[in-house]
Amino acid sequence: MDRLFIIIPAYNERDNIENVVNDWYPVAEKYGDESRLVIVNDGSKDDTYEILQKLAETRPKMIALTKPNGGHGATLLFGYDYAIKNGADYIFQTDSDGQTLPSEFDEFWQKREEFDMVIGHRKGRQDGFSRIIVTKTLKLVCALCFKVKVTDANTPFRLMKAESLKKEIGYIPENYNLSNVIISVLFIKKHYNVKFIPITFRPRQGGVNSINMKKIFKIGKKALGDFAAINKIIKKSMNQG
Repeated sequence: MDRLFIIIPAYNERDNIENVVNDWYPVAEKYGDESRLVIVNDGSKDDTYEILQKLAETRPKMIALTKPNGGHGATLLFGYDYAIKNGADYIFQTDSDGQTLPSEFDEFWQKREEFDMVIGHRKGRQDGFSRIIVTKTLKLVCALCFKVKVTDANTPFRLMKAESLKKEIGYIPENYNLSNVIISVLFIKKHYNVKFIPITFRPRQGGVNSINMKKIFKIGKKALGDFAAINKIIKKSMNQG
């Protein structure tokens, strides 16, 4: 039986986290006895982690982890590394803001053997014009920096073969904030089998988004230099391969 690890990063999500757990825990229950729902608390300033610990008491397939605050990308890498080390066959990632729908997961699961990564395409997303601009800009930057076409590079709704991710995760700098973007680029640039599927992307279901336009601009500015450095590493690895 395939082992599915669902990885969800969480930061200051006290208003959302119980609903998110209630949404996604049944998925972990449905897809295998050894599957797990893993919520990684990224050093929240509120009581997110305490809520997670309480929820885990009555949910044997749920694991509540915590770490010092390091940002979304660093928290993803922490969760992915945990899943790989604990024997995951497949790793699915989504976020803790309630914007994605568990009902759309099964279509991804049915394609797990055919593709190394099945990733959501946020078509008709409902979380604001500024976020749409960020997604389109990322698509352009990926094309310019990495010479790859990525339909939606940073979608928090992706199912990956753990074996494939394990081969590539070492190329991503520790604590890197745009981890999912680089994973998308690596899989496409190295000719893994990747499938994009349209998904529903709702407005945030509660709480306050910790990322604003000022932070987005700052992250984007730093990303340009980081992308250039990472691209050199990718090219070198491909030449050696």
